Amino acid sequence: MALSRIRLHKQEVTAHPSTIVSLGLADARQDMTAQWNAESIRAISLLWPVLIFAKLCLLAGSVDLRHLAEGGHWAPLVLILGMFCVDIAIWIAPRLPMLRRQLPHRQFWLLLGLMLLSGVMTNLSYEQVPEPLLSGVMSPMIGQMALALLAVSICGARRLCGLVYCLGAGMATLLHGGMGTSAVFVLFLMSMALATLAQARMEQARLAVIQANELRGRRSERLLLEYEEAGRGWFWETDRTGVLTYISDRLARSLHSSAEQLTGRPLTDLIAAGDSMAREGDRTLGFHLSARSSFSDVAVRVAVSDDERWWAISGRPIINEYGQFQGFRGSGADLTEMRRSQAEVNRLAQYDSLTGLANRVQMMRTLEQAMTDPSGRMGECALLLLDLDRFKSVNDTMGHPAGDALLRQVSQRLQRVVGDRGMVGRLGGDEFKVVMPGLVDRTKVAILAQAIIATLSQAYMIEDNQVVIGASIGIALCPDDGTTADALIRNADLALYAAKGDGRGVHRFYSAEMHADAEDRRRLEEDLRQALAGDALHLVYQPVVSAVTEKVSGFEALLRWNHPVRGPISPSVFIPIAEDAGLIPAIGEWVLRTACADAVHWPEGVRVAVNVSPIQFANPSLPTIVMNTLAQTGLAAERLELEITESVFLNDDDATDRMFASLKAVGVRLALDDFGTGYSSLGYLKKAPFDKIKIDQSFVRGAAMRGSRNSAIIKSIVSLAEALNMDTTAEGVETHDELDLIRSLGCSHIQGFIYGQGAPAEEVLARFAQKSAPKAEASGYQSARPPRKTMLRTVSIAHAGQQYVGRVRNISASGAMIEGLWNVPEGTTFTIELADGLTVDATTRWSTQDRMGVVFADDIDLRLLNAPPMKMAS
Repeated sequence: MALSRIRLHKQEVTAHPSTIVSLGLADARQDMTAQWNAESIRAISLLWPVLIFAKLCLLAGSVDLRHLAEGGHWAPLVLILGMFCVDIAIWIAPRLPMLRRQLPHRQFWLLLGLMLLSGVMTNLSYEQVPEPLLSGVMSPMIGQMALALLAVSICGARRLCGLVYCLGAGMATLLHGGMGTSAVFVLFLMSMALATLAQARMEQARLAVIQANELRGRRSERLLLEYEEAGRGWFWETDRTGVLTYISDRLARSLHSSAEQLTGRPLTDLIAAGDSMAREGDRTLGFHLSARSSFSDVAVRVAVSDDERWWAISGRPIINEYGQFQGFRGSGADLTEMRRSQAEVNRLAQYDSLTGLANRVQMMRTLEQAMTDPSGRMGECALLLLDLDRFKSVNDTMGHPAGDALLRQVSQRLQRVVGDRGMVGRLGGDEFKVVMPGLVDRTKVAILAQAIIATLSQAYMIEDNQVVIGASIGIALCPDDGTTADALIRNADLALYAAKGDGRGVHRFYSAEMHADAEDRRRLEEDLRQALAGDALHLVYQPVVSAVTEKVSGFEALLRWNHPVRGPISPSVFIPIAEDAGLIPAIGEWVLRTACADAVHWPEGVRVAVNVSPIQFANPSLPTIVMNTLAQTGLAAERLELEITESVFLNDDDATDRMFASLKAVGVRLALDDFGTGYSSLGYLKKAPFDKIKIDQSFVRGAAMRGSRNSAIIKSIVSLAEALNMDTTAEGVETHDELDLIRSLGCSHIQGFIYGQGAPAEEVLARFAQKSAPKAEASGYQSARPPRKTMLRTVSIAHAGQQYVGRVRNISASGAMIEGLWNVPEGTTFTIELADGLTVDATTRWSTQDRMGVVFADDIDLRLLNAPPMKMAS
């Protein structure tokens, strides 16, 4: 048993009954006594034939059995026969199955009865034999004493059995023996009885100690087994040479072995060399074993396991009573799961649980290390802070699980782009950080930043939906932009703020001016909040004109802010501030309510168009807000046109379809704003219920210029809209050339400065007071002029075989203004050498005194003018 291997010290222990019951060993002492009785009965029965043989020898030497039978003395013979029958019963009865099925104490009482009967019949047999038939070889009394001593010896620890035998013999002697003989024999028996009682008391005390030790041993064994089975630990023991003499079965099974196979092997064979878990200054297991010193919770790695496992081993040396070292005995526990848990805790403490990137704490540590070189002096590094553009709309419309999936894909792309050039980390939300240690070239950092933006701006597949986002990056360099981690982070954050303010999707390096810009932006945000609360914002209305009738069919509501100190502030400045400050929902609802309240006073049939931001569109309450606004203002639903940009389709899912259906159920018109500038897809035009497509002004500007492809794009959009039964509005029309082109391409409506920049509600109302549907009047330049470059360059001009010298005052890709030639007729053709290797044919469009305007036969690349001008011959 395992307990005997552990060698418990033998000492007297009295177990309290309640303790025994609590350990489940309440009947242990009774069980031990019963077992001891059964073993004693079997031992006596096995030795009792010795007594039978002694009686046979005594009878043969002291009784003349032949003359006893011939003389007809049947009483002694019957007693002798009965005596042997009783002795045979003592010998055989314990082996009988019927008796063995009885309880041990009942077997013991039967044995006592047989012992008493054996003693009585043995002495009665001698007492009944006539004196003449007793031989003189051995005195009967001495023989009876010898038999009694032998019976007591056979009974051994069961002194009561021997005492009962002697009691029976003494009773027979007193009843039938002579006074002298009886007295001597009785005194002998009394002496033997007293000795037997004294020995029985000593034996009882010894038995109590044995029982207590065995009880404690069984209790300890059960506790240890439960301790092992519960997986809290295991036990081991070695000899003086370090060889295992005992190891727990549970541990052996965990090593896919058995205790017998591991026993006999050195303990150190189970331990791998080296101890990576030991702290600096800790003593190893090998040191303790060689020093024969106690040790506790020494962490070691297992060498005999297929996977990586760790133990914590404790032990103490075994010293015998002579002070000699006998080996080690101890316990152990499995540290594998705890170590894995600690590793996981350490990982979570340093890495982001969602993306697996380094978290804020580790990135701060990495940045601080990058800012200090090995010698302790200030190092060089670059810090890039990234913020995802349009991520919030993904999270709001598709849910957080989709947002988490998107962040995981972003982190993978980011790691792939950065590679081993730096460490990538996630700060939280949609904010990321890149630390590039060492001497960093500014140009290379800019190239990396641009590569990151381009990679992160590519489409993602999330839940079978295509999602497109962007990224803005702020960059700060150490030590130029900060000598502490906090300063560098603050300045990189300012650069990121500037990148987002410059339209997003770009990177910006930190500059000292950004502090003032950030403070200015913060003040503007405070002023904007006050303006919204104090009703200081206002709307202007830009007309939308029918291309056929030139009548105003509606107005687009444009938000304006006239700052009390700074004056008018462009929407391109304060709208991004409103987005960052979370003011878009409140501002959008105010614009919708104000525009509807103004439009209700306009003539029937004149619509008002209101822009709806992606943030508003993602709000499930938008249809309810629109219905409440129409009900409060009294404006008919068909007179309200909601302009929605293509960015709402970044997360083209069921929620988007439901929103369109809900808005159409209200009865309002829907217009697709800025078509062609975003992520245009014919797929959503097929199912989205738009009433109008608005062609972005970037296609209108310059469409009338020679060589422009914009007109072809506009014509395609118009054809598409007509096929889908949608109206079209061309935005940003400024010149008569553009107006004529747009009309010729078939656009149904026109909007731009050529018909007005926007007027307050009072002016619009006054305009309608004059006419119910006033006709718009176009005003503006005849044509758009391409960008010109001012210069003073001497050129050679050839005409009709003659060479002239002129000076270019300004130039564009399609023409130039030249001075030096007087009163040149319109339509005159020239060949002009602008630079070495750059010659172009030109035609005069106008001429005034010594100046003329020419148009080139083919557009030129203005970058070629960087070459030095032609040298004229003197």
